[in-house]
Amino acid sequence: MDEQLFFKKLNNLCTSEEIFYFLSSLEVMSDTMASGALQRISDVEVDDNGLKNPGLLDNEVFRALCFQFEFESSKLSNTGLLNALQALIKLRIDPQSTLMASLLSESEERLGKGQLTAENLCVLGESLLELEGPSCAILEQIVNHMQEKGIERWSPREIVMVYKILQVTVREGKQCQNLLNRMNSVTLRTVSQLSPNFASVILNSLVVLHQTRAVLLVTALCKHSVKHVPYFTDHELVNVLEAFLYFGQKVQIFTEALERHVPKSILTMHPQTVSKVMQYCCKKMILSKPIFDAVAEDFISSADRLTTDQIAAYIIPFGTLNYLPPSASSLFRKLETVLHTRLRHFQPHTLLNLLHSCVLIQRYPINFLPKIFSPYFLQKLQAQPPGLNRVVMSQLTQLFLTVTLECPFYEGPKLLSKYQVKAFLTLHSSPDVHLFKRVKTGLLYLLKKRIYFASEVSTPYFYVVDIEIKLDEEGFVLPAAQLEEVHRRIALCVDGQNRFCADSHNLLGEEAIKQRHLQLLGYEVVQIPFFEIENLQNTKKMADYLHKKIFPCTYG
Repeated sequence: MDEQLFFKKLNNLCTSEEIFYFLSSLEVMSDTMASGALQRISDVEVDDNGLKNPGLLDNEVFRALCFQFEFESSKLSNTGLLNALQALIKLRIDPQSTLMASLLSESEERLGKGQLTAENLCVLGESLLELEGPSCAILEQIVNHMQEKGIERWSPREIVMVYKILQVTVREGKQCQNLLNRMNSVTLRTVSQLSPNFASVILNSLVVLHQTRAVLLVTALCKHSVKHVPYFTDHELVNVLEAFLYFGQKVQIFTEALERHVPKSILTMHPQTVSKVMQYCCKKMILSKPIFDAVAEDFISSADRLTTDQIAAYIIPFGTLNYLPPSASSLFRKLETVLHTRLRHFQPHTLLNLLHSCVLIQRYPINFLPKIFSPYFLQKLQAQPPGLNRVVMSQLTQLFLTVTLECPFYEGPKLLSKYQVKAFLTLHSSPDVHLFKRVKTGLLYLLKKRIYFASEVSTPYFYVVDIEIKLDEEGFVLPAAQLEEVHRRIALCVDGQNRFCADSHNLLGEEAIKQRHLQLLGYEVVQIPFFEIENLQNTKKMADYLHKKIFPCTYG
């Protein structure tokens, strides 16, 4: 049969039974046709979970094909040899079998003699990468032969294959930065031609190879990824998100693409992909209500199928970014049910992070706090990395302060003082230096003397107040150092952009709980958000704003 007609018929067959029936009707075929048949079998019979029908390996037509490749390997064309090898690897044929040993040996021999074209090298490289623990020496040979052709003339497929090979060789301590620099430059010119898979693979390689200086290439790939968001597989999307996180990229149109894609596709997305999307939003402080609302609904329906790490990855961003979705009551009811049945399966630090995130948004895990404050659990926390460092002890202390202030009916164990910090360590608590200076200058203009306010005041309640003003019973401002006759305390919270979600006026969870607790501790909290004062052009206007904000009764 003519090869063109053969492949046309072959590619219309959708099961191995159809393919075997078709092959048995032929009297003779070339090795290219036979290897093409093996590739078609691997395409229809292998999915993400492996071989669908292991019984096909015992089919007599399949065994006859393999027999020819095993004993006639030296007579095969390069295309027939390498396509057969690639298909058999995909079909999970034992690499130690005589069939695979024969094909691998013949491939290496032809590689050593320089008999393989660029296309052949590409197929061989891809095949070896699929095998466990490929020989670094053989992979290096492939790269060396590829370089002889000239990097500038490589196709996108060849570029991708070499990046993947370099990941393997670098793991074995090989240095290849000069080659990478040239490849990064060439790849930059081909970014617009890359498929979703190629873009994802290259971004993953750049992460593994620590290519932090390839800024132009990374930026171009991240922007190029936007149009591929609906077409990425789960694995590809995870690679892209990890690259965005690793390289510190934040592209607004990429977030918008995620917002369109995730709510539509979440029912078919792998939980690990959803977890990575939430991690991306959390690390970038992106409060995307369409994504968060969809994830909340997905959690309610699928929480029982999630691992404990995935449960934490779904829920923690809600607390970190201080957001309650419309389905909040059902969401936290489901979380409580899951915790009741699977509490002992959570790693100690994962459980602490999860419960701490809940109190940030006023969801109180009362039933689980006796376990958290128990000496046994605290010992487990200490035994596992990162141990009882200051961040962990801050979380424990804030949990304890929360139940003390907001859940007076809690009668369980208390947190021992040796596990409490003197001041909370929070990631975004430091005031914006420039904003802070402008507010202090405006206060000085308003109050006339610096003695009438104190800045960055440590309280007995673990929080640091940005600016504190004390008033007597009649409402007059007292010197900040005065301890007697203090009737009211005003806490000014100078909230720069770092205390809000990205491009938003929504306070982060750690700042929201601080302001809530300061009020419960008797402070009058006055928020000075950046977006209210960034356009005040001089000190007098700032003082006027502060007068109206802090002392509204005497303003005007």
